[in-house]
Amino acid sequence: MKLVRFRHGSRIATGAVQGDYLRPLAGTFFENPVPTGEEIPLADVRLLAPVLPSKVVAVGRNYAEHAQEMGGDVPEEPVLFLKPSTSVIGPGDPIPYPPISSRVDHEGELAVVVGRLARRVPAEEAGRFILGFTCGNDVTARDLQAKDGQWTRGKGFDGFCPLGPWIETELDPSDLAIECRVNGDPRQTARTSQLAFGPNALVEFISAVMTLLPGDVILTGTPAGVGPLQIGDKVEVEIEGIGVLQNEVVPSA
Repeated sequence: MKLVRFRHGSRIATGAVQGDYLRPLAGTFFENPVPTGEEIPLADVRLLAPVLPSKVVAVGRNYAEHAQEMGGDVPEEPVLFLKPSTSVIGPGDPIPYPPISSRVDHEGELAVVVGRLARRVPAEEAGRFILGFTCGNDVTARDLQAKDGQWTRGKGFDGFCPLGPWIETELDPSDLAIECRVNGDPRQTARTSQLAFGPNALVEFISAVMTLLPGDVILTGTPAGVGPLQIGDKVEVEIEGIGVLQNEVVPSA
């Protein structure tokens, strides 16, 4: 099932996509997810970021080839960092290029959406706490990341976490093709089977550190091939079984 947040006229709501139609829910994915009985043509709505997380927990150097291109190895334990909720944007939303940066990179990733409160969850039970999966882009001001020596500023700008186009709830994430394209040119190509730490292991590791709330997002890491974006570029993240997340880079207002 494909779950979405959408705007239809002045209304913002959640729903499920079925073919060319959207069936709105009375509540959210987590509270009162009851169909209203309506049907809205998908072409008549604007898709929004599928969730508004309290936090985005991201993982660094989780593909061996990406770790090597960044000058290191896959760590013994996941390397975690946070992206603020204000960095989240949806499909089709613009990625602002910060004027204080001269190097902004794309990082296409599989994103995990948490479905229920998770604290100290064993990996073998993690599936019960996952609502589904979506596409993510861990946009990074690489020059500021290097300058600061830590990642908060370089990863945290408004618009630096595109998510979407929807949450796919019926998906085995163990071996999915993932590709990131810029202006149609493939930049990153991999399979999720190459992740050093998969979704279940990450839920276990992260929930031992912090409580994950419904709607929180885990970015599982990016493959090799990260590279610069320029104003006017159209960047797409496509994941097998989910779909395509597309955003355009624009000057920061």
